[in-house]
Amino acid sequence: MKRLDWYIARRYLASRRRGRFLSLITVIAVGGVLLGVMALITVIAVMTGLQRDLQEKILGTNPHIFVFEQGQGFRMGHWREVYARVKDQPGVVAAEPFIMTQVGVTAGSDYAQPGTLYGIDATASRVPMTTIEAQIRSGKLSLQPTRSGLPGVLVGRKLADKLGLLAGDTVTMASFESIKRGPLGDIVPRLRQFEVTGLFTTGMYEYDTQNLYASIPAVQELLGIGPDTVSGIAVNVRDPWHASAVGDTISRRLGFPYWTTDWMTLNQTLFSALKLEKLAMGVILFLIVLVAAFNIITQLIMVVTDKTREIGILKSMGMTDATVLRIFMLQGLAIGVIGTLLGAIGGLGLVWLLGKYHFISLPGDVYFIDTLPVALDPLDVLAIVALSVLVAFAATIYPARQASRLLPVEAIRHE
Repeated sequence: MKRLDWYIARRYLASRRRGRFLSLITVIAVGGVLLGVMALITVIAVMTGLQRDLQEKILGTNPHIFVFEQGQGFRMGHWREVYARVKDQPGVVAAEPFIMTQVGVTAGSDYAQPGTLYGIDATASRVPMTTIEAQIRSGKLSLQPTRSGLPGVLVGRKLADKLGLLAGDTVTMASFESIKRGPLGDIVPRLRQFEVTGLFTTGMYEYDTQNLYASIPAVQELLGIGPDTVSGIAVNVRDPWHASAVGDTISRRLGFPYWTTDWMTLNQTLFSALKLEKLAMGVILFLIVLVAAFNIITQLIMVVTDKTREIGILKSMGMTDATVLRIFMLQGLAIGVIGTLLGAIGGLGLVWLLGKYHFISLPGDVYFIDTLPVALDPLDVLAIVALSVLVAFAATIYPARQASRLLPVEAIRHE
C-alpha cells in the first residue's frame, strides 16, 4: 500500500505532457522553497561570520580584562603591587601593565590626525597578550632603538596612509592629557618625536585608523609621569567567554579603589546589535519559506480540484481516507524535501564561493571590516532544513484533509 501511495503521489506531481518530469506548478512550488532555504543559509552564514570575525579581531587586538584604579583619571600608581596580585589569580594566563592615552599625530605638516597611543611591554607576560605583541616577539614588528635615537612607534596602516608615513619617518605626537599653560595663558600640549618602526594591519578599520604602539617608558616620558605610574593592568584569561566572571573575582580580591571591565562589556552594544540584526534577517527571510508553503498549498488544492473524479473512483474501489490523506501529504512533503535539499546545496555553494573569493567588499568605516566574512554553524543549517521541511509538511495538512473527505459519489459527479 505504501508503494501505491508513493506511485500515485509521483503521478500527481508530474506533468500530463510526456517528456516532463515535473509540472510547471510543481517547479514553481519547489523553486519557492529552494530560494527561501538558499537565502536563509547564506544570510545566516554571513551574520555568523561577521560576528565571529569581529570577535576574533577584537580579542586579537585587545586584552580580555582591564584593571583600573578608580578616581585617578586612568592612572594607577604603585602598579607593581597590583600586577603581582593579579597575575597569580586563578584563570589568568597573562598580565602586564599598559598605558593608554589620546594623542594628536602629525608628520611635520599642518595636517594632524587623532590617535590612541598604547604603551606596552611585549615581554612582560609569559605569552603574548595580543597579535601585535606576538608579531613583536616573532620579529615581524619591532620597537627596538632606532637609527635616529628617537623612541620607536608602530602605526596602523590606514592611519599611516592618511599621514603619508613609511617605516623610518619621524612623527610628532601631542598629548591631550598633559597640557600646560604658557606665559601668556595659552594652552601648550606636551610634544614628543617618535620614529616609525613598522606598520600593522588588524583588519579592523577603527583600530587601523587610530591605534599606535610604543614602549611604556617612551609614553611615560610623553605624558610626564614617573615609572611607577601606568594606566592599568591588562589581563588575558584561559577562556575569554569567562572574562566577566574572572574580572569580578579580581575586583573583589583587590578591593577598593580598583575595578575591572572586560572585552564583552566594552563591545556589548556592537554584539547586541549583531545578534538583533541576525534575528531580524532570519525572521524576514523565513517569510520567503512561508510564501513557498502557500505555493505548496495552492499546488495541492489545484491537484485536488483537477483529480477530484479520479479520487472518487479510487475511493469507490476501496481506497481509504487515510490512504488519500497520505498521497497528498507525500506529494507536498516531496516538494518540501526536494526544494529544501536543492536550496541547502545552493546555499552551501554560495557560502563557499563567498568565503573563498571574497568578491563582496564593505566600507570599513561603516562595518569595521572591509570584506564580507562567512561562517557556517552546522546547527544553524540543520535548524533551517528541519524548519523548512516542517513548514512544507504543515502546508499539506489542509488540502490533504480536503481530498480525504471527498465522498466517492460526489467526486465522480464532479465536473
